[in-house]
Amino acid sequence: MRAITPAMDNRPHKPWHRWLGILLTDLFVGRPWSVTMEEELSLKSQRLDILIIEKRGGADATADPAALDGLPDGLENLAAHNLLSYKSAAEPFNAWALEELISHYVTYRKLASLRARSDAHGADEPLAEPTGAYPLLPARDFRRYAIATRQPRQLLRQLPAGACRATACPGVYDLVVGALPVRLIVLDALAKQPRNAPWGLFAHASDQIQYGLTHYRPRSSIGTYLRDQLAATRGLETAMAYTVEEFKHDAMRDLMEDALRDPKYRKTLLDRLVEEDRLRELAPEERLRGLALEERLEGFDPALIEAWLKQQRRQDH
Repeated sequence: MRAITPAMDNRPHKPWHRWLGILLTDLFVGRPWSVTMEEELSLKSQRLDILIIEKRGGADATADPAALDGLPDGLENLAAHNLLSYKSAAEPFNAWALEELISHYVTYRKLASLRARSDAHGADEPLAEPTGAYPLLPARDFRRYAIATRQPRQLLRQLPAGACRATACPGVYDLVVGALPVRLIVLDALAKQPRNAPWGLFAHASDQIQYGLTHYRPRSSIGTYLRDQLAATRGLETAMAYTVEEFKHDAMRDLMEDALRDPKYRKTLLDRLVEEDRLRELAPEERLRGLALEERLEGFDPALIEAWLKQQRRQDH
C-alpha cells in the first residue's frame, strides 16, 4: 500500500458525513441498534449528522455485552438513543459545534419522547407538542458523541479547567458541558487496534488511514464497497477489491428480491423492464401467449414448419 498525501483528505466536495453514516450502518449490522443519517429535528430543516438508535422490540442492548463486543473505542457506552456530530479534517470541532450538538440533543429528546407517547396511545396523527407539560424519556437513555478527525485544540482551550477528562482509551475523552456529558472521540489519536479500524477509515493521519484500510473487516457488501471507495478517494488500493459494478450487481439483486416479494411492487418492476429482458425471463409458452399465429411463426424456416405439420398430421391419424 503506497503512501498518501494527507492534503487529499481536505477536499470539501467529498461526502465525508454520508460516508461515515454508511460506515456506521455497516458496523451495526447484526447489532440491536439501527443507524439513520441527517435526522430531521424540526419543522424547519435542522439535521443531526448521525443517530444510532436501539431497535424497537429488540433486547435491552445496553445490558447485553455481546452487542457491544468489538465496537471501536468511544462507543462502548451506547444507550438507547445516541446522537453523533462529526467534523471531517476540513472542519474544526469547535465550541459552536459542541453547542449545536447539545441543541440537537434537547430537540431530539423532545421528539423521541413525543414519538414514544404517540406509539403508546396508538395515535396516527402528526406529532405536535402538547400545550401542557408531558413526560420526557429518561436522560440515561441518551448519549452525545463529538467525532473530531483532528485534535480540537481551540475547543479544549475554551473549556473550563477539569471539563475535559481523559478516559482509559487514547484519543477518547469525556467532556462535561453544564450538566451534560459528551463523549469526544479524536480519530487521529486512537490506538491502532483492529477494533479501531473503522475510525481509521475517516482519520486524517496517513498511518491511521492505512491501518484502517488494512484491518477493517466489513460486515456487509455496502461496507466492502465503502472501504474500497474510500481507498480510491485517497489514492490507495485494498487487498480485496470490490468494484462499483460488483456493488451495483449485488444491490440490484437485493432490490429485485425485495420487490418480487411484494405483489404491489412486482407489476411496477416488470413494467419497467425492457421488453426483450421481460420476454427472456418468461417460459416459452408465456412468450407466445396473445400473439397471432403469423407472429408466432415469424422467423422460422418454412421447411421446418412443414416437417412439424406433417408430424402432427401423422399423430392425429
